[in-house]
Amino acid sequence: MPTVTADSLKPILHGQIAETARLMTDSAGMYKKIGKHFASHETVDHATKEYARGDVTTNTVEGFFGTLKMGIRGVYQHVSPGHLNRYVGEFAFRYNNRIALEVNDMQRTTNALAGIEGKRLTYR
Repeated sequence: MPTVTADSLKPILHGQIAETARLMTDSAGMYKKIGKHFASHETVDHATKEYARGDVTTNTVEGFFGTLKMGIRGVYQHVSPGHLNRYVGEFAFRYNNRIALEVNDMQRTTNALAGIEGKRLTYR
């Protein structure tokens, strides 16, 4: 996305996040307008070195995007916009099925195989 604004983010977030969700962001101004469309919107203020307040934090999403960026730079090196959703899906699966969440190799394999049930792998 060349320019990140409230207007450019709004259709993306509304298409991916339920309006009943609790939105947690940093204090960037663009999120104020977007946050009104969710059940709640809570922020942390990185400018004052606030990174968590109780269970309000952006650390989880920042960790996920850090892992995604390392994977793209280190393994894939180029990702076309047309396939970005597939790469994000792969890294979301990895993140949600990691050892830190006590998912072992057998469980991860079972979860991966469950995700392909009833699907044909084709490329159009």
